[in-house]
Amino acid sequence: MSLAQESNRRGFMKMLAASPLLAQIAAYQFYEKSAAAIGLDPRGNVYSRLGVKTVINCRGTWTYLSGSLQFPEVRAAEEQAGKYFVNIVELQRGVGRRLAELTGAESGIITSGAAGAMAAATAACIAGSDPKKIWQLPDITGLKHEVIMVGGRSAFDNAIRLTGAKLVLVEKPDDIVNAISNDTAMIYTTHLGDKLVREASIAKEHNVPLLLDDAAGIPPIDNIQLYAKMKLDLYTFSGGKGLRGPQCSGVLLGRKDLIEAALHNSCPFEGSVCRAMKVGKEEVIGCLTAIETWLKTDSKKLYAEWNARVDRVAKLVETVPGVRTEIYIPDDGNRFPTLRVSWDQKAWGFGITDCVQKLREGDPVIEVLGVDNPSMVSAVREGVEKPNPNPKELKEQDHIELVSMTIQPGEEMIVGQRLRAILNAARKGNAA
Repeated sequence: MSLAQESNRRGFMKMLAASPLLAQIAAYQFYEKSAAAIGLDPRGNVYSRLGVKTVINCRGTWTYLSGSLQFPEVRAAEEQAGKYFVNIVELQRGVGRRLAELTGAESGIITSGAAGAMAAATAACIAGSDPKKIWQLPDITGLKHEVIMVGGRSAFDNAIRLTGAKLVLVEKPDDIVNAISNDTAMIYTTHLGDKLVREASIAKEHNVPLLLDDAAGIPPIDNIQLYAKMKLDLYTFSGGKGLRGPQCSGVLLGRKDLIEAALHNSCPFEGSVCRAMKVGKEEVIGCLTAIETWLKTDSKKLYAEWNARVDRVAKLVETVPGVRTEIYIPDDGNRFPTLRVSWDQKAWGFGITDCVQKLREGDPVIEVLGVDNPSMVSAVREGVEKPNPNPKELKEQDHIELVSMTIQPGEEMIVGQRLRAILNAARKGNAA
């Protein structure tokens, strides 16, 4: 068989695999036109009435895209929580007892996101539960106030600095020991695996509390119990990412004395440095319910559903000659089946940024993961500054990614068709 014949055969097989999906797309487009003809807008909602476009989110659980969508159980629990008054301190302590049962940690509280947990944890490690020290912050005169940042600066480290803490930057676990001083109040890390084990060991050896920030660490839900088994002093997850709780919530777990101190340094206590980081009773109950729901969820079934969605997108875009796809699960944040889509950018004269922009210009807006971060303050420089950056770290990304978890049922058909049309036009030299 000649090369041309083999290429044609592969193209035919890809079209054959995509044909059922193309038929579904045609049916949906007919429905939309019919609904519009009789005055029904299938996309009408509280946002469109404000002139705000909704988004098909293929980028993942980014805060600027409103995180994730809550479990139905979470919405129902929040509605019930909103019907009563309750003492917030008693509620947080009751939730702490329930979190201990669920996770194996000594206690926990619900915070205003993982960043709120970072601030509360830092304040707890500096001031403890001492009212005079709590009122003193962010003035750290006479207090242990240094926080060792393993891996260097973070775009979120202002949550630590606002308590008055001074950052001490180290690049790797072996640098921690030399950075510990009489003023060290806490060690902060985002490392996992062997690095985390090493860092936790160093922290225990020197009697310094360690905070693990694994904001996007759920799923897998097993992590919420894993870190308790590792006896980490403190660890946090975002409530509004993979946990699928309220967007403005997070959970801080760990040692009971430090959790109690974190609560004293937070809302509703007037005079505490984290008082502004208010969490309502609805968010507290909603975040707890998200954890309970995840622990009862069939993760394998859910992952299969997510994988099927991006697989349908892949089948559609693969019908464009020269497009390559791959489905994988990242090792760090957003640990969901993720579709990589790539093409010869140079030959087509159509780059990753061009594709991202085309998807954003449509209606509905489609967000995918490219090279940009629209929510990052431009002056931010993360990590440890190096005089000679590694050229590999500056390499241009050669693909876009579509994260399955935030794609809602049926949206993959819209995404696949739109991306297919954009790439097909780009290949022919007239990007639409």
